[in-house]
Amino acid sequence: MSVAIAHGVDANTKQFLQANQGVAIGPFLYIGAKHMVTGYDHLLFLFGVIFFLFRTRDIIRYVSLFTLGHSFTLFFGVLAGIEVNAYLIDAIIGLSVVYKGFDNLGGFQCLLGKQPNTQAAVLIFGLFHGLGLATKLQDFALPQQDLWKNLLAFNIGVEIGQVLALLIMLLLLNSWRRFKSYFYFAVLNNTLLMTGGLILFGYQMAGFLLGT
Repeated sequence: MSVAIAHGVDANTKQFLQANQGVAIGPFLYIGAKHMVTGYDHLLFLFGVIFFLFRTRDIIRYVSLFTLGHSFTLFFGVLAGIEVNAYLIDAIIGLSVVYKGFDNLGGFQCLLGKQPNTQAAVLIFGLFHGLGLATKLQDFALPQQDLWKNLLAFNIGVEIGQVLALLIMLLLLNSWRRFKSYFYFAVLNNTLLMTGGLILFGYQMAGFLLGT
């Protein structure tokens, strides 16, 4: 299994990225949006972030922190040529999903007797999510000329995909929140969220250790 396929880049996207030699705003917008909409690790984390957020301003605040984090490391990681192991970064992203599910269950309050700064955590994990995006792009040795324009288009595409995914998630969550079952199943939902994060973590660590 190639690194590209293992990290969510399909064959057509891989072929385009390897062949592209100039500014391609439209395609990079599409690739960014597609990556976010199909990026189950990012979506699981966002789902955990908004699960217990009921006010619009809180949702905007947390999503903005996540966006700030991943936008910064996406640009800085690619433009500065920072090389990190894609499997390890994606393993940390898996752990970010575990963290959010555990946090939603009040695990830190029970374990430590205090609540970590949730806004700081979202920002920090956003940095790792952005670095994960950067590692995927770096695999294709993109031309340096006008690279920032393609990166900007890719990042805007990511944000478009993120908004679309959030709208769908909020529509479903708000519809469900009108029923008592939402809170009855909160423990189960966040336990499943943690399980999904652990599976992602285990999968990426296996790829790292086995060198596939």
